[in-house]
Amino acid sequence: MIFPGQSNDELAEIITTEELLLTAQTIAQLQLPNGMIPWFPHGHCDPWNHVETAMALDIMGMHDHAQRAYSWLADIQRVDGSWHNYYMPDGTLEDAKLDTNVCAYIATGIWHHYLITRDEAFIRVMWPTVKRALTWVLGMRKDDGTILWACETDSRPWDYSLLTGSSSIRHSLHCGANIGAVLGESQPEWRAAADTIDHLISTDQSVFEPKLRWAMDWYYPVLTGATIGAEAKSRLSNQWDEFIIDGRGVRCVNDEDWVTAAETAECSLAHTAAGELDKAKELLSWTRAHRNADGSYFTGIVYPDRIVFPADERSAYTAAAVILAADAISQATPAWNIFLSSTVID
Repeated sequence: MIFPGQSNDELAEIITTEELLLTAQTIAQLQLPNGMIPWFPHGHCDPWNHVETAMALDIMGMHDHAQRAYSWLADIQRVDGSWHNYYMPDGTLEDAKLDTNVCAYIATGIWHHYLITRDEAFIRVMWPTVKRALTWVLGMRKDDGTILWACETDSRPWDYSLLTGSSSIRHSLHCGANIGAVLGESQPEWRAAADTIDHLISTDQSVFEPKLRWAMDWYYPVLTGATIGAEAKSRLSNQWDEFIIDGRGVRCVNDEDWVTAAETAECSLAHTAAGELDKAKELLSWTRAHRNADGSYFTGIVYPDRIVFPADERSAYTAAAVILAADAISQATPAWNIFLSSTVID
């Protein structure tokens, strides 16, 4: 964890350890007794952002909270290995859709937990949950190796794949294989499936549904390690002016001046992964405009009028993204480089 009072030159004048701890506390305060972490009080919870918040809690040393978050996912996992898209605090479903990226991300979270805690006993307990999830995800593959985005519980899968989701899935497959390697259960099929996705991202992005308006399709291949080296730097540079409002952050979509702190922090992560630390720090510093006195973060701000949108929404996943970006820059925990290709082990 980042210890209170620890000096960190990389984060100097951007955010302090004490501020990060306060932000983590705003996430922990949202956690329900069963382990679920909603976006905001009385709000819904989706498994992907739930994992992201658990990762942030682990970074700040709140391992019991993180374990309860992962145990909740294990408790509610469907027999086929999937999860629904949105759960409400009372246990009802807001959206029953099954999303492959949402379901795969548990592997990233559990690997992240292990990197920080080295708690082999816990990942062994969670291993069946991870295996069922990734097995279900790979069951949604098309003949070309792309993975369909989602399906409804009572109908056939949707007929297209997403670049952002596929980029995240390829990373989760490697994280899952890393867990298997630690436990003596190698998963070469998962590695091969991830490599196929990488090849398609590098050679033929036409296989993915066009989502050119969305910033995530710009930076996610870099953030998750599908695009690396000079190609990663070129990708980030080529669309910087399209998605960045200088001094403000990342537009969620390129035709609206709506800056979201989560996308800005994630873009910071992408630049860290590409080895562009100065850009990463600059982006993280711009999230300060979203920060509240209690450590929470507004989801988005519309410029030039500085209108908070959604109105007064302070989302746990936004706070989590800031913490993850800070860890990547500061290299404060053993999981700081989880989004780098160097974290793949045999």
